[in-house]
Amino acid sequence: MCQAGTELYARALREGRVRREDTAGIPCLIDFGLLHPNIEDMHWLEPVAPAVALHRLLRNVEDHIADERRREVRLAEAFEPLMRIDGRHTAPAQASSITVLSGKPRINSAISEAMTDATLELLTIQPNIGRSSADEATALERDRALLDRGARIRTLYPHTMRHSMSIIARYEELTGDIEVRTLDEVTSRLIVIDRTVAFIPAARDRTLALEVRQPALIDYFFVTFDRLWRLATPMYPEAVQPPTLNGITPRQRAIAALLIEGHTDTAIAERLGMNVRTARVHIAKLATTLGSESRAQLGYLIGQSGILKQES
Repeated sequence: MCQAGTELYARALREGRVRREDTAGIPCLIDFGLLHPNIEDMHWLEPVAPAVALHRLLRNVEDHIADERRREVRLAEAFEPLMRIDGRHTAPAQASSITVLSGKPRINSAISEAMTDATLELLTIQPNIGRSSADEATALERDRALLDRGARIRTLYPHTMRHSMSIIARYEELTGDIEVRTLDEVTSRLIVIDRTVAFIPAARDRTLALEVRQPALIDYFFVTFDRLWRLATPMYPEAVQPPTLNGITPRQRAIAALLIEGHTDTAIAERLGMNVRTARVHIAKLATTLGSESRAQLGYLIGQSGILKQES
């Protein structure tokens, strides 16, 4: 940690918080997990207790014994004067039930840390692929290690991902208890590990996330996933094609349901995980099948056709 970072962290410990703009040019404080956003006001950053931060930084010391022993000494020396500061404003030593994670490196680190101790299952909802090759490689190694410990993996994607070669190839690289299913529309990204910890996004650009360990919320996430899972169509290891009714595909029925709710083409595309051009192609095909000549007439014909009742 640089001198400027040490001084700002010490001030945060004394005052209980610092403004986000104060950390400009000092990314180490957030990367090291020493400061995290206030869950009620993201413009403020709150300090993590030095003892807690030190424990996290030393978590992987056994994996790199020779190098990490020297790092342990340096960290202890750096934190020793900080731990003498009055810590009245720091969070208690036990883990918070909801923690704000800032920055993709910190988020990925927290997920990896949680999965290291997992032995039961990983449940995930993935609205889209949207990961870099490096992040995907890390996630693949995490999943492989989890399966090697005898755990299971269940993943939900939108139907638009059913024919993604990258997704199919990903699961073909893994061996173990894995199942993948798809739905017309899924929720935002969700990760539930061993029914003890969950991760959900806190910003649309995925630079903020919440680590949740509150039992009631974990149970809610699990039940939500389970109900969506029961409604979903198998994709891997054995794919089942969603049925077509009266020439209307499942994807077109999903679009029809959103059309009669008044959503725009852009909103429909976003919710169903496709681009606007593809959404408009499906809308045009739906209009042709139902014999519609206008947007207003299409809504009426959808209601009269009974295709949404057939879906339910």
